[in-house]
Amino acid sequence: MLRTSIFIIMASAVFTFIADNGNGAFAAMKGGTAMQLTSSVFTEGSMLPARYTCDGQDISPPLNWKDVPAGTQSLTLISDDPDAPVGTWVHWVVFNIPPNAAGLDENIRPEKEFKNGMRQGNNDWPKIGYGGPCPPGGTHRYYFKLYALDTMLDLKSGATKEDVLQAMKGHILAEAQLMGKYKRKEK
Repeated sequence: MLRTSIFIIMASAVFTFIADNGNGAFAAMKGGTAMQLTSSVFTEGSMLPARYTCDGQDISPPLNWKDVPAGTQSLTLISDDPDAPVGTWVHWVVFNIPPNAAGLDENIRPEKEFKNGMRQGNNDWPKIGYGGPCPPGGTHRYYFKLYALDTMLDLKSGATKEDVLQAMKGHILAEAQLMGKYKRKEK
């Protein structure tokens, strides 16, 4: 009985769990507290303000996170739209974010590399940096996915989402996501 209990406790620490982070967004974790991803301008499942879309200023929204796990060497953020008619459309790829960062400010410049080592990949336009929602019709979902990694990614600026996902394999310590929606106004 004692061996079974110890095994169950150890297995619980190894498996990845999904936890509600209090505002409806979900975060995956490996034991301990779940990493959380939030924004001051939208909540899980709410509409993104037009300011962050092609109908507004087309700038990146502010994002914040907490409970990054110990041992994290870098963070990666990927934003995409699975509802695009051509398949999942990538809006933003950011990697090698310093592990002590608590978020990304609004309006991250479309630069390849920053002084702190953070790099941006190509979106599906294909351009470096953020490209906001601009759905051709209907309401689309926009996922912002944050990954805590046990390594820095040995990739150049301009890497694609697929390049980043491949490089992250076997290095993900935790992940969190936040989803916002957007529908263009009828003209």
